[in-house]
Amino acid sequence: MERKKDLSLVNCIATSLLAYFFTVPLHEFFHLLTHLAYGNKIDCYSATAVTATRMLDYSLLSPFHRVMVAGGSASILNAILALLLVFILLKRTLRPMTRLFLTQFMGAQAVQGFGYFLIAGFGLGDWGYVFAEFPEAPGAVAAARILLSVLGVGGIVFLLFFLNHCSYYFVEDRGDKKQRLDVGLKLHLTMFVLPLLVGTLAGLHSPAVTSGVISFGLSLLFDLMWIPFLWGFLYTAFLVKPPKQSRFLYPLPAKPSWVLLALGVALTLSDIFLFGPGIYF
Repeated sequence: MERKKDLSLVNCIATSLLAYFFTVPLHEFFHLLTHLAYGNKIDCYSATAVTATRMLDYSLLSPFHRVMVAGGSASILNAILALLLVFILLKRTLRPMTRLFLTQFMGAQAVQGFGYFLIAGFGLGDWGYVFAEFPEAPGAVAAARILLSVLGVGGIVFLLFFLNHCSYYFVEDRGDKKQRLDVGLKLHLTMFVLPLLVGTLAGLHSPAVTSGVISFGLSLLFDLMWIPFLWGFLYTAFLVKPPKQSRFLYPLPAKPSWVLLALGVALTLSDIFLFGPGIYF
């Protein structure tokens, strides 16, 4: 009997695009919701930044609320979602396509959450805006920068090895380097290459870049936060010794879901050409 053609790469591309869309634009959308919750006026929503006019004096808020409205809310939500998804991936038996998507979605949430924590130590990203709201407490800001960086490094290092752990749910023969290469490429490398490409294209028209608020080079630097997926690919394919006991449950779903791919492509195009340039209010 003739074997069916393996088109699992189609599914991995589709789920990668969906995982990216429901992470990065959603990260910015949560910033938008936070501004609305605190009564600010939204000026522009884009896939890379949200700008708003303050309608209240942040100095009158408690430290917690100042952190939330100044920019800390989205990365905290990402980190919480990542940890929740880790629990689900470890404890639940899932359908192949669901596990594929949730593995990539978990990694994307961790990158946006713990990645922003990591660069907080340099005063970059959302937390740079947060720290600027506490000029009266330089000691507390310095301590927060160190603490967040430690959390960020810990979260990203954990992610590197957990992505490798997740790979072996799809590797039947853990001693087969060709199979490990195939799974690593489809499961993880797609989540490095595609977000880097989409983020770069969206960044070209980003209001933050075109207005000079941030440089295009800095925008590219933020996109490199997806590097954990590159390492996840390398760990699975080449660098990490396979586990003693296989966790294999099923191969990557070989039957292509063209509907998921079409949805992923459509949302990606909206990200680049609609949300990338921004929606003004």
